[in-house]
Amino acid sequence: MSKVPMTVAGAERLKHELHRLKTVDRPAVIQAIAEARAHGDLSENADYDAAKERQGFIEGRISEVEAKLANAQVIDPATLDVPHVVFGATVALADLDSSDEVTYQIVGDDEADIKHGKISINSPIARALIGKGEGDVADVQAPGGVRSYEILSVRYG
Repeated sequence: MSKVPMTVAGAERLKHELHRLKTVDRPAVIQAIAEARAHGDLSENADYDAAKERQGFIEGRISEVEAKLANAQVIDPATLDVPHVVFGATVALADLDSSDEVTYQIVGDDEADIKHGKISINSPIARALIGKGEGDVADVQAPGGVRSYEILSVRYG
């Protein structure tokens, strides 16, 4: 499997989630299964069925997070010093059609959160920005047509 780019903050969030899953959620569901078993007949025990389903979800998520961390290529944007846009860059843009200004950080797929200004490296806007520098214009194919953005600044860290 190929390496997946991830910021240091994204890797830390996944590590914290994995720790919580293993030390809080897993023991809690094991306790719930034990309590449900104590109630007797398992064939008609809804609590037992729910706890087993939750256990399956937790174990699946643990496997998924461990795989993501194993395949992560952690990149610290603070250590980068390049004049053009690459993974981890925080880019200030001016929409040439509406004159609106927006700022996005280019992050990995799992870290993307548009409400917090984080866009996936695989998003159309990030792909249009990669390799460009301050003052360049990036044309983005959006669902509503082509949008043009001028890059106002590129920073890391």
